[in-house]
Amino acid sequence: MASKNHGTIRAGKPPSQRQLRVGEELRHALAAVLQRGDFHDPDLKGHLVTVSEVRISPDLKAATAFVTPLGGGDMDEMLAALRRAAPFLRGQIVRAVNLRHAPTLSFEPDTSFEYAGRIDAILHSPDVARDLGRHAAEDEDDSWDEDDAAEGADDLGYEDGDDTDDAFEDAGDEDSDGPADGRGSGNRGA
Repeated sequence: MASKNHGTIRAGKPPSQRQLRVGEELRHALAAVLQRGDFHDPDLKGHLVTVSEVRISPDLKAATAFVTPLGGGDMDEMLAALRRAAPFLRGQIVRAVNLRHAPTLSFEPDTSFEYAGRIDAILHSPDVARDLGRHAAEDEDDSWDEDDAAEGADDLGYEDGDDTDDAFEDAGDEDSDGPADGRGSGNRGA
């Protein structure tokens, strides 16, 4: 007999295309409902909520919404209010998204912004700047600079006073319609 894993994510497997598509539709519908503010809970009434991601189970019966309060605020209070309003929000989402079964909603705090802030602080720390400075000094010989470009131009036979664009400007100064060497009109297909 097959076991039922309702609401669990398959370990090691990425979400299917259908899961991603349904999760994104649920995110849009949930954000629209929260933006309208059609609920009676005073903890949600005056707060703006950002829904950053909705992950849905493979059987499409359970959905987890990752939320954060816009402009700061008490995350625990907001999560408690969203969990109390979950049945109402589920009913509103069912009207917006055409699914066979209405998924059960759960809410989790979105910590990706905090994580990005920690990574940014680490990258700007003095220890990392010192390490990057040490590697930059080692790689200095490999970098391109104007002296290298001048040496490369000398290898091609140009001198410092030469301007390669002068050849094109001189060719355009002639009164003929064709190229400077007189091989034809220069018009294709005419």
